Amino acid sequence: MKVVCVTGSVGSGKTTVARKLSRKYKADYINVNKIIKDYKLSESYDKKRKCKVVDVRELNRVLIKIIKNSKKSLVVDSHLSHYLSPKYVDLCVVCKCSLKKLKRRLEKRGYGKAKVRENLDAEIFDVCLNEAKEIGHKIKVIET
Repeated sequence: MKVVCVTGSVGSGKTTVARKLSRKYKADYINVNKIIKDYKLSESYDKKRKCKVVDVRELNRVLIKIIKNSKKSLVVDSHLSHYLSPKYVDLCVVCKCSLKKLKRRLEKRGYGKAKVRENLDAEIFDVCLNEAKEIGHKIKVIET
């Protein structure tokens, strides 16, 4: 069994890449947002950022349980997926996107200026890539 996590800044193309990988390799697609909702893993709501606050440790416990119980290969889709231990992940795919394209995508989603800026900064500073490296993942970077 193989486990691939697909991570990257919000709006960088993770879901498109994750769905294509899951189809190509006949793997189960894991939508982490659905897991967060189904398992009630959001601790609170950040009004300023207009997003849920998630307990990443608890999310990882749930994801590890899903991984251990799966008989199939899995593709895990989330900007939080790189927090999984490399012990459970064979490859971490980091999606990167041009700032111009990313800004358009985020504005199209209706994000406010502050949220767009925060996510552009995350892309500029390679937050997901650097965190995945620090954790020790085997990484493949994809330009979307």
